[in-house]
Amino acid sequence: MQTTAFLGVAHIHTPNFIKTINKRSDVTCKYVYDHDAQRAASNAAELGAQVADLDTILGDASVTSVIVCSETRHHLELVERAAAAKKHLFVEKPLAITGEEAQKMAEAVERAGVVFQTGFFSRGTAHNRFLKQEVEAGHLGVITRMRYTNCHQGALAGWFDTQWRWIADKNEAGGGGFADLGAHALDIVLWVLGEKCGPAVKFAATLGNATGRYGDLSQIDEWGAGMVTFESGAVAILEAGWVDPKYSAPIEVHGTQGQILVHSGKVFYFSQHVEGADGGEWTQLPEALPHAFELFWNKLEGGDAPLISVREAAEESRVMHELYRAAG
Repeated sequence: MQTTAFLGVAHIHTPNFIKTINKRSDVTCKYVYDHDAQRAASNAAELGAQVADLDTILGDASVTSVIVCSETRHHLELVERAAAAKKHLFVEKPLAITGEEAQKMAEAVERAGVVFQTGFFSRGTAHNRFLKQEVEAGHLGVITRMRYTNCHQGALAGWFDTQWRWIADKNEAGGGGFADLGAHALDIVLWVLGEKCGPAVKFAATLGNATGRYGDLSQIDEWGAGMVTFESGAVAILEAGWVDPKYSAPIEVHGTQGQILVHSGKVFYFSQHVEGADGGEWTQLPEALPHAFELFWNKLEGGDAPLISVREAAEESRVMHELYRAAG
């Protein structure tokens, strides 16, 4: 049985995490901390937990893990303190606002030797696992380019008007629609291409604001597009934002001997190395994995669960920071 605590409950994914904990028989939440006392109390009530301060939570030996769902700007303090207290860490994405902060957190987690996981749940989808599998197998030849888009209607529908307003405040979140949804896209690109193409070394980006709902572009971006060049010369294009009313975004990976297209949930595959991969629909996909949050508890309970390393989470934050710098 795992005993955990929330360090911050500001993130929009918090309600689903609470539902997950309440459904599982192998984890219980003892405490909730948040700098907003009312927010802490309401979430603690849903969990049957106590509201407590950081010192109480981190000093309680029965609490072996913590869930960091605060505003992003608080992550550095919370992660460093929790790691120093030897608590296993689930930290909601993105890890950090800047590459420098991400590096500090990675060092703290590695120094402590605790289990780490972050909320990049897109890695578990069958089509993304297939991209990773085929690129690493060399079935596309030399990778030349990749495109990944992740959008929704958050700004159009006013998702951040009230309870989740901080997400549209760059001082609290580090960026807007591009940072928020682009984090998932960027994680997949780095995960799929990194082993074959090396580190990301060159960056270009542009940001936009379509509605002005949360301020103008000087205050928050609602969408963005970026280009990342890897050491090998491969190029990835990322597109993300909150202003798409309905969008079935394609995912593409191209190489000198094959290509994969994902569109509307279907995978189309061509490879000179794989029998039957003639460019038509491909259904031989890996099984999907549970949500990243579920995998964290499975791992702590001794399961063979693939997690996202703190270095991978830090690299996403570093590259996103570079893209925002490039956008000016």
